[in-house]
Amino acid sequence: MGPLFGAVLARALDAWWEELGRPDPFVVVEAGAGPGALARAVLAAAPDCASALRYVLVERSPTLRKSLEATMPMVTVLPELPAQHFAGVVVANELLDNLAFLVVERRGEGWDEIRVGEDGGRLVEIAFPAAPDLAAEAATLAPNAARGARIPVQHQAATWVRQALGLIDRGRLVVFDYARPTTVLASLPWREWLRTYRGHERAADPLADPGQRDITCDVAIDQLPAPSSVRTQADFLAAYGVDELVAEGKAIWQERAAIGDLAAVRARSRISEAEALTDRAGLGGYSVAEWVVG
Repeated sequence: MGPLFGAVLARALDAWWEELGRPDPFVVVEAGAGPGALARAVLAAAPDCASALRYVLVERSPTLRKSLEATMPMVTVLPELPAQHFAGVVVANELLDNLAFLVVERRGEGWDEIRVGEDGGRLVEIAFPAAPDLAAEAATLAPNAARGARIPVQHQAATWVRQALGLIDRGRLVVFDYARPTTVLASLPWREWLRTYRGHERAADPLADPGQRDITCDVAIDQLPAPSSVRTQADFLAAYGVDELVAEGKAIWQERAAIGDLAAVRARSRISEAEALTDRAGLGGYSVAEWVVG
């Protein structure tokens, strides 16, 4: 998460604010804010909507909330989505992949639910026949799944999207995440869509070392309420001016490279950040799903 991503998002917020007729207040809710890196980058970009902007950070961690409140007095910090309706935008950057999900596996003509149990002090998988409703849902989501194929069933992600949409009178929900249809996930080895990370490195067994690694799952986009649009992150960034910002950075770098001051370093960083953000084989291939309300 660098300043360029925040600068592009600030441009997008300005465009959405204009589309809504410049409401004041213009509420922007960032869910899963973490340490506030994205919010800081957006605010540092000084968007045109700043005079009307009411930035709300939603973060469940009490420790992070305390830090945000101490270091970002210009924003509102909440443990959950706000209760009142508003005109504005809800943004979630790599949030849905962290919500809890079920795992089911095709067995013969039916489906098993894969649960977690304990054996001799170790966490292990235990397969149970899926409840009728869950089995029927899995059969609908992946009707041609091969025997042994697994899929995630993401009720919590769908519930969160519906909750967020229910808060917006006019505006949009924008979700950045790695997402694929359930049928595609069913065709892949399950450890390609259920991944673990430790120290930013891919790890192996998701049941090993509980609490010591991140567990993440591709978002099954078809299990969510139907979005108004889905595009790649590369296309989203291009639509809101990343190329113009990179060109500006190149001009500053060429002018100040010999000086080597902070402005030159920042400009050079903008170029390298753009390369990573728009690489369609990496971050640029992430999905950006948008739901337009009102």
